[in-house]
Amino acid sequence: MADLFWLSDEQWAVIEPFMPRNQPGPEREDDRRIISGILHVLTCGCRWRDCPAEYGPRTTVYNRVNRWSRRGFWRNMLAALAKAGWSGEAAAIDSTYVRAHRSAHGGKGGRQPQAIGPSRGGQTTKIHALVDVLGRPGVLLLTPGNASDVRTAPAVLAEAPGRLRRLIADKGYDADWLRADLREKGITPVIPGTRARKRTLRHDKRRYQERWRIEAAFCRLKDFRRIATCYDKLARNYASALALAAVIAFWC
Repeated sequence: MADLFWLSDEQWAVIEPFMPRNQPGPEREDDRRIISGILHVLTCGCRWRDCPAEYGPRTTVYNRVNRWSRRGFWRNMLAALAKAGWSGEAAAIDSTYVRAHRSAHGGKGGRQPQAIGPSRGGQTTKIHALVDVLGRPGVLLLTPGNASDVRTAPAVLAEAPGRLRRLIADKGYDADWLRADLREKGITPVIPGTRARKRTLRHDKRRYQERWRIEAAFCRLKDFRRIATCYDKLARNYASALALAAVIAFWC
């Protein structure tokens, strides 16, 4: 029992108001116990079938993830918490690669719809994130590993849970069209120019140092072993696991 994960009273107080109410059908298994079981699997990286019996039937634990993922429940919970607590004076955007395990292949529709693509690290999934001034993820978007960071940036920014005044990003986001788009929306880009530029671009070097927060966020998310490696065949299930991990790690 000592090695099992259990939601604390403080964590459950944040999550419990989002639990569905007055649903038809038989009474659900205890939500707190089942979600603790989900988080145990995410943390230790085991298979769903290896979920300890203390959390209830393993099929119930997996079905809770899968069915609520289909409804968008987990991602909506993250979006609601981020919208309520977002501190967007200076946000940071970046992405990180996650190796797709062989068990992640074979999802319906093929690799592209399931956010798996070739990169230098092999077949990978890319997590695009937008974090607030405190380093808390408000947006988490999945693409295949070969997707361009700068081309994906508008889709990430479109889901921002609050107003942005400054956007911190590395050289991978250096594009004239993105800078112009940000300024048009009243957002100051804090993005250094690439070596390919003939003219050096000025940026706020002091504020750029705050980019470490998004790197730290990725490290913290990857402490969950089923986040550090993608085992899920369905991108929606992996995205849900990512959202739940972010809720526990940053918003509880």
